[in-house]
Amino acid sequence: MFGGFYLALKEAIKSTLVTQVIAQMKGLIEEGEWVVGTRIPPEPELVKQLGVSRNTVREAVQALVHMGLLETRQGDGTYVRSQSELGATLMRRLRRSGVEETLEVRHCLEREAARLAALRRSDEDVQILRLCLKLHDEAMRCRNIEDFLSADLALHHAIVAAAHNSVMLDLYDHMSEAVRASISSMIPKLDHVLVHRLLDLHHELVEAVIAKNAEAAEVAARKHDEVVQTMLQERATQESEA
Repeated sequence: MFGGFYLALKEAIKSTLVTQVIAQMKGLIEEGEWVVGTRIPPEPELVKQLGVSRNTVREAVQALVHMGLLETRQGDGTYVRSQSELGATLMRRLRRSGVEETLEVRHCLEREAARLAALRRSDEDVQILRLCLKLHDEAMRCRNIEDFLSADLALHHAIVAAAHNSVMLDLYDHMSEAVRASISSMIPKLDHVLVHRLLDLHHELVEAVIAKNAEAAEVAARKHDEVVQTMLQERATQESEA
């Protein structure tokens, strides 16, 4: 009788410890201490940092993997996959959709974000937008695809951030990450006229936001989306002819 009670109590304590460790790890992820795409500390280090057993750490990691916040790579450790459970759920849903569908929703967010950014942007937002635009232009001049893509995503992130709607920003960032690989593979094959048109529209969009011209910002965002749609059609044609 007492043996059964002891085992049940021991299991309850263990369960509570695992729950606490899960909460601690989630906090590190959500607060940005563990950045998406980076590897978390190895198990022995986590045991030392958290002051719990290997089994407790292992169970907590497995739970976070199941939630979609972490992913285990065979022979390479455990990596942060998403910053939140919402993000993990959204990423799973986006993987079941095509790039075109995801981009359509992303473009809807971009147009509304551009309009709101023009109405709400702060002086600090203006500084960030100008810096992102400068880095974007430099990456284009250097013809470095990865740098260009990172700068492009950072610029669009800054525009959405200037709308000051945290839900919109979270949704947008997750969607951008979902289509990043597809956009990266698309850029080297594009007509340079279209690429330069896109650059011009980025300048037009940023200037409209800075000028607090909501209508012009929304129009520039719509034109931008039309060019991206043309790029997607170009890629589809190239792939069908290959």
